[in-house]
Amino acid sequence: MSYLEISHLVKTWNDDKKNKFFLKQPHESEFDQKARQNFSIDFSCSLEKGLILGIAGQSGSGKSTVLRLISGLLESDDSRISRIRVDGGKEFTEKPKILLDGKDISKLPPAKRGIGMVFQTPALFPHLRVDDNVAYGLRYGDVSSEVRLSKKEARKYAAEYLDKFNMKDLAERFPDSLSGGEAQRVSLARTLIMNPSLVLFDEPFSALDAPLRKKLAKEIKQLQIRTGFTGILVTHDINEIKAMCDAVTVLYRGKQIWTGDPNDFCEELLLGS
Repeated sequence: MSYLEISHLVKTWNDDKKNKFFLKQPHESEFDQKARQNFSIDFSCSLEKGLILGIAGQSGSGKSTVLRLISGLLESDDSRISRIRVDGGKEFTEKPKILLDGKDISKLPPAKRGIGMVFQTPALFPHLRVDDNVAYGLRYGDVSSEVRLSKKEARKYAAEYLDKFNMKDLAERFPDSLSGGEAQRVSLARTLIMNPSLVLFDEPFSALDAPLRKKLAKEIKQLQIRTGFTGILVTHDINEIKAMCDAVTVLYRGKQIWTGDPNDFCEELLLGS
């Protein structure tokens, strides 16, 4: 069994004329409108410990929704997936599940899943110093325990952690004095200091310019190799996939259409071709 096993995370949205999501968009074909009105996600994957899986796809393909389902921020449908056995033609069913390090977390609340998230924007607390931002989880509750440190203890631990990742000089600065790349690195440190079992990256470089995205992707990959964390990266950028990921799966209208080696990934796959 792999470190992470996800089987049939399902989410379906049916036609609802009161929902603006289902209204016909400008220059949209009837086929595209119908596909969107019956949009559904069915996601499965397996991942070994210490690797990063990339989830690629165009805007609206369901990438970020998959992360929300994995983290528990969005509840998956509890419908069973029906299949037919080849031998005897008997039907069997399988419920959606998420196994992380041998534990089924699919019914746990987000705070109990042992999952950390890095979002599109760093979302740092503007009134807190960098070290206090990094130490925030240590002071106000671990994702898997009730252990909490004092402000002094948390700052000391955060300083050691920042030093480990060559960011000690940022400790006493405030978020408004950081560059975009520095802020995103601090956001990652705040996530990793909690020692999560899985790290989810929701297009973390989308607000940065291309050269910085490339540089930061390489830095995070080097950090991942050193620390051994397991992650899932959502992106539509082929360069980020090749720089960070050990495997990639492509979503098109909520369905996985290709899974393979990042070196074999190409732009045409994002178009569903």
